[in-house]
Amino acid sequence: MQLKIDSLIRADSELTHQNTSSVPIILMTRIRLARNLSGHNFPNHSEVEKSAEVFELCRKAIESAPEMGSPTTVRMEDLSTMEKKILVERHLVSPELIESTAGSGVVINGDQSCAVMINEEDHLRIQSMLTGFHLDKVWSTIDALDDSLEKKLDFAYSEELGFLTACPSNVGTGLRASVMMHLPGLVISKNMEKVIRAVNQIGLVVRGWMGEGSDASGSVFQISNQQTLGESEEAILKRLGNVLKTVRVQEENARSRILQTDQNRILDRIGRAYGILRNGHLLSSGEGMSLLSLIRLGADFGMFPKDTRCLVDRLFIESQPAHVQYLAESEIESAARDSLRASFMRKNFRDIPEPDFESAST
Repeated sequence: MQLKIDSLIRADSELTHQNTSSVPIILMTRIRLARNLSGHNFPNHSEVEKSAEVFELCRKAIESAPEMGSPTTVRMEDLSTMEKKILVERHLVSPELIESTAGSGVVINGDQSCAVMINEEDHLRIQSMLTGFHLDKVWSTIDALDDSLEKKLDFAYSEELGFLTACPSNVGTGLRASVMMHLPGLVISKNMEKVIRAVNQIGLVVRGWMGEGSDASGSVFQISNQQTLGESEEAILKRLGNVLKTVRVQEENARSRILQTDQNRILDRIGRAYGILRNGHLLSSGEGMSLLSLIRLGADFGMFPKDTRCLVDRLFIESQPAHVQYLAESEIESAARDSLRASFMRKNFRDIPEPDFESAST
């Protein structure tokens, strides 16, 4: 089955082909900017012809931006359901964009670290992401891309309010910064709810693995800012960074307590996860995420080679339903996906050594 995004899927990408940058607790840093064109209705109030006009204006500007290198442009109307879902699973587009049709699409740079959605809720959703904890570096990249686009496009801007957006919650900077964190210690110790409440009280929000409305599969959470008005980009990033450092310390402490008070139980869970991934023959996406989470925790404890984290981070994405269908070269039913997913895991874990329980530490 030949897909329109086949070359994109096979290419090395920031989230699936990193061999050295994977670190404990922090999986990914991402920043998104919402922008709209002056003189054009927001996408949800735009006619088909006008949306197509906006798409072409934006596409040309994005493709010529030096920060995008040699980009790939895809239109949502040209993609199958599976292809759209693969882009969502790779965090390149939002679930909202794949529901759009005429005049909607995305421009993706070569290593898939930058993606600009066209005609989602706003005319542009500019995104940059890197594995690990890199708020400053990601901000520098997306700020430069935003400047390049602003030279070619007339953005809707108010001296009083800032950048104008379709949703009032994005008015101002239009900036949403998020860091994806692996927090099994807080989940296992049943302290995650306390962290979520504390984070919400200071104007941040906690979401699941795939963003708004998703669950926290594999104990993976996205923590991001909510406020975009009345605060500079630098202030937003500084406040978010400080909170994330606190959450990281809380996770480290939770892991230490687990090893001190319930070591046999957590080592047993990690050992069982390894056994199932090495030998299982049926594996749902939810169970796969949970088992991979335990292996990543084991790698953080020193029980597996450090580069096991890179494998786990790749498999978090490549074991998702649409990616498994891509492996099958067809849209297969859930039971067939579970069988193929298990086979895929066995293949990837074939050369991973058994856990070294004696080395378990934080």
